[in-house]
Amino acid sequence: MDGGGRGGVYNPRTVEEVYRDYQGRRNGLIKALTTDVERFYRQCDPEKENLCLYGFPSEQWEVNLPAEEVPPELPEPALGINFARDGMPENDWLSLVAVHSDAWLLSVAYYFGARFGFDKSDRKRLFNMINDLPTVFEVVAGYCKKQTMEKSISNHSSTKSKSNTKGRGSESQMKMQGKEEEDDELEYEDEDEDEHGDTLCGACGENYASDEFWICCDICERWFHGKCVKITPARAEHIKQYKCPSCSSNKRARP
Repeated sequence: MDGGGRGGVYNPRTVEEVYRDYQGRRNGLIKALTTDVERFYRQCDPEKENLCLYGFPSEQWEVNLPAEEVPPELPEPALGINFARDGMPENDWLSLVAVHSDAWLLSVAYYFGARFGFDKSDRKRLFNMINDLPTVFEVVAGYCKKQTMEKSISNHSSTKSKSNTKGRGSESQMKMQGKEEEDDELEYEDEDEDEHGDTLCGACGENYASDEFWICCDICERWFHGKCVKITPARAEHIKQYKCPSCSSNKRARP
């Protein structure tokens, strides 16, 4: 593959050129770990030899064997990413690859800086330009959380629809809950439509934020920060019906 890949002829020489090289490679890696993730996953077959994920200045990516020449033309990315693929949840594996990709991107950028004699001010300027961008890990982690949140909201909506159907026959229980609880239910429905913009965490009381992982209790229908109830996005994928700590310890508190 062209575009400054392994053994390519493209050698950025200024801070701006190195930064553009970094951006292109970063965008290619992000593409592999988000929008192209299904194809990337298939290519990382654990039965194959040690594989690496390469990003190119052309914003393309490639899964391939490491360079044969020693030392290589450029620093090499993490070796054997395919071997860990089936040994952990997919989101955790993608996050691990993302972390190693960030380290590789920095090593390539500073390799160019050392090779072409960047001084202290050049290196500082390059670092500040790079540091203004989210890391590959931050982008990938946010993408995984978004996918998990969408699944959680979808599952919650389905469970809520079923629970509402079951609850219509119990008039006495509905009267006991009173008007305030009915208002709360309507408020929760409005929040679902507004993507939970005003939802408060049932544990810490803080507002909903789209860049954090949340999970909804299928019993009391309150939302919680994953970190507050010690539920990770990877773990949430395997939970069919989530019960918050309060509902788990007192199953009869709510009908």
